[in-house]
Amino acid sequence: QVYLVESGGGLVQAGGSLRLSCAASRRAFSTFSNNPMAWFRQAPGKERVLVASISRSGGTTYYADSVKGRFTISRDNAKNSVYLQMSSLNLEDTAVYYCNAEIQRLRVPFGRGTQVTVSS
Repeated sequence: QVYLVESGGGLVQAGGSLRLSCAASRRAFSTFSNNPMAWFRQAPGKERVLVASISRSGGTTYYADSVKGRFTISRDNAKNSVYLQMSSLNLEDTAVYYCNAEIQRLRVPFGRGTQVTVSS
């Protein structure tokens, strides 16, 4: 049962950019349309952490200090999609990236995520 599908990851050199996309399946339409959404990442051997979030309307955003000024979160409610534009990537950004509702009790099962690997 697929709820959220992340894409856009890949291998990029340090300093490069990537744009991640997350599309909500029909099962997750309600979760997507009614809630703030977020991007999370999980680096090898570490816990999954929130890196950016966006309000239902898209008017309010939040960024973790580690990505502030480099990442931009956006959403297109008509397409049931949320995006993460990443620039000035560094080695510490290497992780699997996931999207889901920002509020834990409202989340659907996490998808497979999309791998981002930054090389030196």
